[in-house]
Amino acid sequence: MQISIAQELEGLPTYRRQGGNNAYVEGWALYSERLGEELGFFQDPYSYYGHLQDEMLRAIRLVVDTGLHYKKWNRQQVVDFFRNHSGIEEVEIQSETDRYIVWPGQALGYKMGQLKILELREFASKTLGTKFSLKGFHDEVLGAGALPLDVLETRIKAWVKAQQ
Repeated sequence: MQISIAQELEGLPTYRRQGGNNAYVEGWALYSERLGEELGFFQDPYSYYGHLQDEMLRAIRLVVDTGLHYKKWNRQQVVDFFRNHSGIEEVEIQSETDRYIVWPGQALGYKMGQLKILELREFASKTLGTKFSLKGFHDEVLGAGALPLDVLETRIKAWVKAQQ
C-alpha cells in the first residue's frame, strides 16, 4: 500500500516515487504490522502466534546483522544462531544468512525506521492530545514518498505544529 501511494503522488521526482529508502519503506512495513494487534485483527491465538513468530525472526535478524558486520561473525556462526533461535526451515536459514551477508544494515534499517515512526506518532499524539488523528498521521507519513528519517521527522513536526 505504501509503495502504491508513493507511485501515485504527483510532482515527485521518479526516484522518490519508484525508489526506496530502506529505513522508511521497511520501517513503515514493520510499523504497519504492529497495527494488526492494535486494531484487533488477531481474532485467535494462532494468528497472534504467527505475528509473534515474525517478531522473533526480526529480532534474530538484528542480532545476525550486527554479528556479521560488527562482530565479524563467519557464515557458520550466523547459520548456527538461526538454528538455535528460530524454527524456520533450513532453506530459509541459508537464504536469510546470504541476505544479511550481502546487505549490511538491512535489518537495522528496518527496525530504525519502525522505531522512528513510533516515536513520531507518540510525539504527535502527546503534543496534539484530542486533536491527534491516526489517519491524519498516517496520511502525513505516507504523503511525500520514501523519505530519509530526519526529513520525515521534520515533516511530521511541521504537520503537528500546523494542527495546533
